[in-house]
Amino acid sequence: MRVPLTWLREYVELSADVSARELASRLTLAGLEVETVDELGSDLTGPIVFGRVLEIEELTEFKKPIRFCKVDVGRANGTGEPQEIVCGARNFAEGDLVVVSLPGAELPGGFKIGARKTYGRMSAGMICSATELGLWEDHSGIVVLPEGFAETGTDAIAPLGLREDVLDIAVTPDRGYALSMRGVARDVAALYGAAFHDPAGLTVAEPTGPGHPGMIDDAKRADRLVLRGATGFDPEAPTPLWMKRRLHQSGVRPVSLAVDVTNYVMLELGQPLHAWDREKVNGPIRVRQAEAGEKLETLDHVQRSLDPDDIVIADDSGAQAIAGVMGGLHTEIGLSSSEVLVEAAHFDAMSIARASRRHQLSSEASRRFERGVDSAEQLAAATRAVELLAELGGASVESAYTVVDHGTPREPIVVKASHAGSVAGVDYPAGTSEHWLRAIGCSVEADGDLLRVTPPTWRPDITDPNDLAEEVIRFEGYENIPSIRPYGSGRGLTASQRLRRAVGRVLADTGYNEVLSYPFTSERDLDGLQLAADDARRTALRLANPLSEEEPLLRTTVLPGLFKALARNVGRGMTDVALFETGLVYRPKPGATRAPILPVDRGPGAEELALIDAALPEQPRRVGVVLTGDAERAGWWGQGRAASWADAIQAARDIARVAGVDLEAEADTHAPWHPGRCAALYVRVDGERRPVGHAGELHPRVIKAFGLPDRTAAMEIDLDGVERARTDAPAPKVSTYPVATQDVALVVDASVPVGEISAALAEGAGPLLESVRLFDVYTGEQVGQGRKSVAFALRFRAEDRTLTAEEVGAAREAAVALATERTGAVLRG
Repeated sequence: MRVPLTWLREYVELSADVSARELASRLTLAGLEVETVDELGSDLTGPIVFGRVLEIEELTEFKKPIRFCKVDVGRANGTGEPQEIVCGARNFAEGDLVVVSLPGAELPGGFKIGARKTYGRMSAGMICSATELGLWEDHSGIVVLPEGFAETGTDAIAPLGLREDVLDIAVTPDRGYALSMRGVARDVAALYGAAFHDPAGLTVAEPTGPGHPGMIDDAKRADRLVLRGATGFDPEAPTPLWMKRRLHQSGVRPVSLAVDVTNYVMLELGQPLHAWDREKVNGPIRVRQAEAGEKLETLDHVQRSLDPDDIVIADDSGAQAIAGVMGGLHTEIGLSSSEVLVEAAHFDAMSIARASRRHQLSSEASRRFERGVDSAEQLAAATRAVELLAELGGASVESAYTVVDHGTPREPIVVKASHAGSVAGVDYPAGTSEHWLRAIGCSVEADGDLLRVTPPTWRPDITDPNDLAEEVIRFEGYENIPSIRPYGSGRGLTASQRLRRAVGRVLADTGYNEVLSYPFTSERDLDGLQLAADDARRTALRLANPLSEEEPLLRTTVLPGLFKALARNVGRGMTDVALFETGLVYRPKPGATRAPILPVDRGPGAEELALIDAALPEQPRRVGVVLTGDAERAGWWGQGRAASWADAIQAARDIARVAGVDLEAEADTHAPWHPGRCAALYVRVDGERRPVGHAGELHPRVIKAFGLPDRTAAMEIDLDGVERARTDAPAPKVSTYPVATQDVALVVDASVPVGEISAALAEGAGPLLESVRLFDVYTGEQVGQGRKSVAFALRFRAEDRTLTAEEVGAAREAAVALATERTGAVLRG
């Protein structure tokens, strides 16, 4: 809702020193969010004055009609002589009052006015159009003002309202009253304690008889209908400048006087109106449901098929309007319409909302009706409209009119006077609730600590005690509610939450950047992963209403999202990228059925909950990484190192380390990894070795499918599986005795995994071994074809003594002996 400040001040006696920005701040704090304050005309400077056209010379020697004019601008030009101006517009004549921008003026958009020679004549200024002045959109010609509007030579900026502050309010669905000047003005008056002049407070005389006949079929869908007529209307009467200006400032395009009047009253009072050409109306006006197969051509020239759920306004010939949304073309006010019938009604908000969405037709009227309008201002709004038609268009207002009223009075809400304070946690002074509730128009009867509050008809959103509390709190000021730290009632993070945070920290510390992908995928992604037809990851849940038809499946692996994020970063010039993601995947249970649709009038029973649980997929939490480019950059410090499959495996080891779990890696073949550069990852749960993921270099076909750089590596691990392997291991004891280091070099067959050798050494060395670390792998002539030499550093330490050389040597020999027994290793000399 756009609210011009000068228009607002007509209904609220605001102090002159209240600025638009101060008002915007107060309204926002009170729950009416002002998105912007538009300072219209702030880039406009004078001199811009009123002028009278004295002479017009037609210049016919040019391709288009050009006029050389002499305009009286009084003493505004400093000389009192007529101003000579070249103009191409044709819609004015000698003697007309116009708006003139003199040299030195600047119009909206940075358009500077000067004196220059054009079409062989000197032109010192410009005769202005409405568009050039920023009044409203009109390219038909310059502005011609009515006689007596202003004196020649006087400043035009203020009388034309060229400078105006306009508040742009984002009205929430529960505050339909704020879609009107009346509603905003009432809140402003309450905030500032200023006098409020209700524009709907008209004195309406009793009808001298029934007006145009009208009826309502269903009081639940429409409960009020008012019909007022105006005869002798001049359809060619222009809309006055002040009205066109206000409509434009409010975001409504001026059309014609009859239409502009209904729009003006709607903006002023919040009640949508419809003006009919009464000569085209055939019989009584009837508010009813649409009939099956009924059609209507609306004002936007679209032929619409009506739904039986639509409310229509009809005459004897059929539907003439979709109630509360848009009128029909047949009864539209035209250039020959002199008999006007103004209709104002009150409709069910949900019915209008459904019709608007059904026909994909949102209008200024539907926006108001679906949020709720005042159910008692229809007569005032219709009366205001016909009186404006009489004042501005020469019409005569008919004293007979029709009112159909099936409305029921609102029931009072009983609430404690202290309820608002209880909700806010603030001890408001006695009488605070009564004061603010009366300020917004409620009727309040006090009975001790209880208040019987009847909400006003313009506030259909107020239905219970908490709504009343909200009104009191927002006017007292949300900013005045103290911030109190809540007392902790939880027990901190769970073990799973701590593990997830630890995993995120360790990966971030080792150079990975976290990404969050949508949990959606497609058959194309699964094909890109080179998954076999019987791969369990191909069994995915299909969404009934996906965000995109290109990704209709719930993911069964986190890798596709990571691959797409990597490709996007590489495509933007990032050559060294390491990403990780933690999230759920969705694995349907074998034989799972569709979940039942539950009733809404009760909670689900045990059997229904069991059916829902059976239909839900397994949702394990996975951690995935993907990396490419250099893991270590080259520089003055030395050679860099390219990221490889080993870094992907190390990411899994880091995750296992922060989880306190031993991870085992073993060569494997598993899509989407390269068959010769893939490792299966295992943990032990209750002594049983269980797979938890894979890591390594991606298959070249996968790299091509996702547009990734060559030699890209990735890892995916089941974090839930890692967590299940955790045990409550005691904290390690720190020994103060010295360490003894022994190196061991073993020659084994090239196919023997290093992890198997390391495990044998660790087991054979016994309890004195503190750690075993691989530091060299050698292949070459010295060890023979198909053989490799692996070297380990063994660290020994005792908790209670300094180890002797004999103890260290015996432990080393035991480690070598077991490694030799299990792997066929030979101690290298």
